[in-house]
Amino acid sequence: MIEQFLSENSRCALVLRPRRAMTKTQFIGLFAVIATATWAVAILGYAMGNVFAPLFALLDCVFVAASLRWVWLRSSCSETIELDAEHCTVSRSGREEFVFDAHPYWVRMQLEKAQEAPPGILRVVLASKGKSCEVGSFLAPHERLDLAVTLKTLLARAANRV
Repeated sequence: MIEQFLSENSRCALVLRPRRAMTKTQFIGLFAVIATATWAVAILGYAMGNVFAPLFALLDCVFVAASLRWVWLRSSCSETIELDAEHCTVSRSGREEFVFDAHPYWVRMQLEKAQEAPPGILRVVLASKGKSCEVGSFLAPHERLDLAVTLKTLLARAANRV
């Protein structure tokens, strides 16, 4: 998801976030349904003589809870790209310092083919003076193309090329 903000001092900010499929309450509900089904089968297995079924149910619930928690935390990450006449900066959630900082006149926006991804998947890369930074890696392919078009326009405007 790409959100664009403009401030009064002609500074533009793009906030990139992954799309969330579920809310926190829905994640908890999903876990409750999975845990209930797991324990129902474990209790039935225990009643039929499988003494290890509750242990495996416990291990399964811990694994599913940890996996859902990891997915929730990964979906809360964000990137902020800020542009004005003097700076093009990229910052990521959870970090104090900028991941990328350069003058917009020297910044190149490149679309590169990803090495490990299936064919047709593109990466959006900002590069300047030997430094490069991939942005929007968590976005869907069509959102990356939208980001590339938006960044190209904003960089041209910030560098007074338009």
